[in-house]
Amino acid sequence: MLDIRQIREHPELVQTKLDLRGTGVYDIQPILALDKQQRELESTRSQLQARSNEIGKLVGQKMAAKVAPTDPEILALKAEGNTVKAQLGELEPAERELKAQILNLILQLPNLPSDTTPVGKTEDENIELRKWGDEYIPTNPEILPHWEIGEKLGILNFESSAKLAQSRVVTLIGAGAALERALISFMLDQQIAAGYTEVSPPILVNTASMTATGQLPKFAEDGFKCAEDDLWLIPTAEVPVTNLYREQILTSEQLPIHHCAYTPCFRREAGSAGRDTRGLIRLHQFNKIELVKFVHPDTSEQEHQTLVKNAEAILQAFKLPYRVLELCTGDIGFSAAKCYDLEVWLPSAGKYREISSCSNFGDFQARRGDIRFKETGKKGTQFIHTLNGSGLAIGRTMAAILENYQQPDGTIQVPDVLQSYLGRAIL
Repeated sequence: MLDIRQIREHPELVQTKLDLRGTGVYDIQPILALDKQQRELESTRSQLQARSNEIGKLVGQKMAAKVAPTDPEILALKAEGNTVKAQLGELEPAERELKAQILNLILQLPNLPSDTTPVGKTEDENIELRKWGDEYIPTNPEILPHWEIGEKLGILNFESSAKLAQSRVVTLIGAGAALERALISFMLDQQIAAGYTEVSPPILVNTASMTATGQLPKFAEDGFKCAEDDLWLIPTAEVPVTNLYREQILTSEQLPIHHCAYTPCFRREAGSAGRDTRGLIRLHQFNKIELVKFVHPDTSEQEHQTLVKNAEAILQAFKLPYRVLELCTGDIGFSAAKCYDLEVWLPSAGKYREISSCSNFGDFQARRGDIRFKETGKKGTQFIHTLNGSGLAIGRTMAAILENYQQPDGTIQVPDVLQSYLGRAIL
């Protein structure tokens, strides 16, 4: 959430940065207008409250001086006091309503892009920073798409899954289920070894949690909500893990906090109609390892770079070719100030596809969720910085393995580091 003081004091800067995400999409003028009204009401209310206090003091002084309660001056003061109280009674709810309107509008605004985020309008203007593993790109021209080889091997079942639920869900069978479990265990082990503390959070969260991380109110149509309860199926473990510290004041000595979590994730993918309708790339239910950091603002950028390296390490361990993109202002996520995407090579598509998005949110989520810290010896508190990234998306990793490790005879060679987890070398 953006700071109302920043919007009020630096409106041109805020609007300019918002326009980098898409000119004309976001307008702060309604917020400024409501904020002006609210502050005028606040000033009037403060003056009336001061007069009410003054009247009470004057009446008290006269009563202490034994002035009769029926004295015309006392009666006039009391009458004025009643009028002032009535006016306050009207102003206070009006001011609360204005504050609620301002908050609702601010919650619709995305984070401001970092000064180092490249300027661009679409994903075509993202910057490729580096590639890794070109030597591992398979040369076999007969590679089948992962959904075809998976169904042929009997380890992926899309048809029966659609009967159980709907399209864009999958059932993993036999070695497919075992491979997923091996991927989850390996990734968690690697991130724990890298210094992350594992968390197994709820996959149902309330509206306050979804709002704190930026999924609500803007992306309500992408979520799955339980109709009878104020509960949402999580779109990512980022939501429950970040909210573990909602409305808390940490100490600087507790920072940084690094968590990793495996969870199922649920997304309607409302804005992706017709895209990736087959396979494991864009499912309504999928599994993911998430990395979440709570850090001091001074170390935020460094922690972001390390987060990217932690995600890259998994791809390197699997010897999967990938590239790193720095996203431009028009392509970063709603809550992000800066973002790097990792894209893995999918031979059947002949291109790289996203497998991890590593974002630095600055204090955007912390402000929404009121997550602060206090430094020893200093007055007041500060909002922490939050960061997260996939380490990695399980289904997309499986898709990459099924294609990049596909053998001419139709079998799948298991990556070396997974063989001990899976107990086999060939699928």
